[in-house]
Amino acid sequence: MKPSVERLRASPRATSGSAHAPPVSAADAGLLVLRLALLLLAGHGAQKLFGAFGGRGLSATAKGFEELGYRPGTLFAALGGLSEFGGGLGLALGLLTPLAAAAVVGVMINAMAVTSGHGLWSDEGGLEYPMCLSLIAIALAGIGPGRLALDSPFRWGRGGWWGMATALVFGGAGAAVVLSLKGVTL
Repeated sequence: MKPSVERLRASPRATSGSAHAPPVSAADAGLLVLRLALLLLAGHGAQKLFGAFGGRGLSATAKGFEELGYRPGTLFAALGGLSEFGGGLGLALGLLTPLAAAAVVGVMINAMAVTSGHGLWSDEGGLEYPMCLSLIAIALAGIGPGRLALDSPFRWGRGGWWGMATALVFGGAGAAVVLSLKGVTL
């Protein structure tokens, strides 16, 4: 690997014969800060599911989903809330990073579908915020969560093309299923 690319990677893994783990790098700390920012998304999901942080809770959120054409509203509000809560928390902890990223990508594709009529930037809610969250999730799946993550001992904790593909394929497929069922009474 080229030295310039190697500097962008998180700390190297300890080799099997080494006595000490390599020190935590600035990249690992930076990835932790980036992942912790996604606790805001987990909080947003908690607003939907539990009414936490001044949120409306599941029944009121379900009514809003119904108004957007997601029927039954309770099912889709729960799916959205669980995807935001679980995906945001999973990415923040660095736990099952590719799957957590897929949850975020899936729910954010739906958010983009809802806000697409507002354009990229809008006071009424544009595409920029859900697009940023999707791109951050995909990047974390590709880069890996770093050494300061619960995934760090596992293969999927190292990122790579397969992690990005997992986030894109499963997130995209989940979004496609939800969007295809939107408005269909189950």
